[in-house]
Amino acid sequence: MGRFFTCLTGGGKTKDSSAREAEEEGAVVAASAVVVELFSSQGCKTSPEAELLMSRLGRGDFGLNRPVIVLAYHVDYWDHMGWKDPYGSSQWTVKQKAYVEALKLDTLFTPQVVVQGQAHSLGNEEEALLSAIGAASPFPAPTLQATFERPSPDTLQVSIKGALRTKVDSNGANVMVALYENGLVTDCPKGENKGRVLSNDFVVRRLEKLCSVKDISAKKTVSGTVNLPLWDNFNSSKCGIAVFVQNNSYHIFGSQNFELPNDL
Repeated sequence: MGRFFTCLTGGGKTKDSSAREAEEEGAVVAASAVVVELFSSQGCKTSPEAELLMSRLGRGDFGLNRPVIVLAYHVDYWDHMGWKDPYGSSQWTVKQKAYVEALKLDTLFTPQVVVQGQAHSLGNEEEALLSAIGAASPFPAPTLQATFERPSPDTLQVSIKGALRTKVDSNGANVMVALYENGLVTDCPKGENKGRVLSNDFVVRRLEKLCSVKDISAKKTVSGTVNLPLWDNFNSSKCGIAVFVQNNSYHIFGSQNFELPNDL
């Protein structure tokens, strides 16, 4: 039996042309959340400070007038420095490399924060991060609905349907689904963080493409299903789903967050 959830995200007052268009059509327009992506590693000495900043940001400690979705990707290129990050993956290293190229940067580094796929800063620079969030262009929030099922003990099936609320041109975009986990605690006996107890939230465990779209209106319904492999001791009460729309330039222009039911 699947479970049905819907989420409408509230937000700021400023509207771009797409938001005004939707409002003129009689829709109630809310601002989409700003997606903040952290590239981090338990093997990096300065990453724990950035992880704490992301946890505070995701909890709403800064009283921002815009909703935020935090996603933390643990890269694997620190794994040779004495401690292998249990959440590190080459998939996230490849993702960070794509941002480095798109943003015309010289090198990979941690901790790095990317805001809406368009601006970046050091992950532990609070003032720069909050400034980038405030400067992010507003977009209408998608009006997506989600159902969740467990077709097998080791699989989470996520089905999404709804409107992106922003027009997609002929260059196209991908609708991505991220499964993240909160409340992770790791004793680190080796590496640059030797002897520390590391806390991590919003750690992306799975990321899949729901669908690709192009030449669609803001009101067009999109839909798709992804099957996400689960890990040992999966606990849905600690996890969430983030859906975001990203074009070929890696710019993000719509996102929505879903909590998972405790008994999934």
